[in-house]
Amino acid sequence: MSSIIGDIVAREAQSMGLSLSGHEINSLETYAAELVKWNNKVNLTAITKNNEIAIKHFVDSLTLAPYITPGDRLLDIGSGAGLPIIPLKIINPETVMVSVDAVSKKIHFQRHIIRTLGLLNIEAIHSRVEDLHKTHSHFFSVITSRAFTRLDRFISLAAPLLAENGVLIAMKGDQAAVEIAAAGEVVQAGGFTVTSIRRYSLPQNMGERVLTFIKQSKAA
Repeated sequence: MSSIIGDIVAREAQSMGLSLSGHEINSLETYAAELVKWNNKVNLTAITKNNEIAIKHFVDSLTLAPYITPGDRLLDIGSGAGLPIIPLKIINPETVMVSVDAVSKKIHFQRHIIRTLGLLNIEAIHSRVEDLHKTHSHFFSVITSRAFTRLDRFISLAAPLLAENGVLIAMKGDQAAVEIAAAGEVVQAGGFTVTSIRRYSLPQNMGERVLTFIKQSKAA
């Protein structure tokens, strides 16, 4: 895989205040190469150009990095080909992470990447999110979702899995304001509050993105 991806990610990560090691860059390049190779046989993503993988997949995923600590337990709902969880795991090796997706081929790919990169403290689960409630009730301190489903549904799926004082982080596109407004009643009814919204632009004019942070209301 061309070092174009590594060069772009290293440069953009530095502009975000992240200093990636050579090992981390190599891991991301290996991940990208495997993603493209697998995608030729199994449809995992529509994004296959080097600069788009680097920015739309990796740089976008790494915008979550400042909000993840080694002591967190992170769940990525509807993780697809492993985004944002695999890039986050590469730079946060100590953080316990779990990904869940109902599409078996995507979980098989994630498990392949986990083995290939030798990642630890990470589990890729082939399951419906609802089934995790039996084994991971109120377990996760951070739950993410990247363009997986509507904001109101994300909250309802994640709520039984969120630990006390935990945070939900929804990664959305430029229509996030509409979803946030539409989900208002569900947010309040579930005892949650949108605590902050962070808007950012991807490099090379590749789109507008929004991180929506949601926590349980103090009165809940």
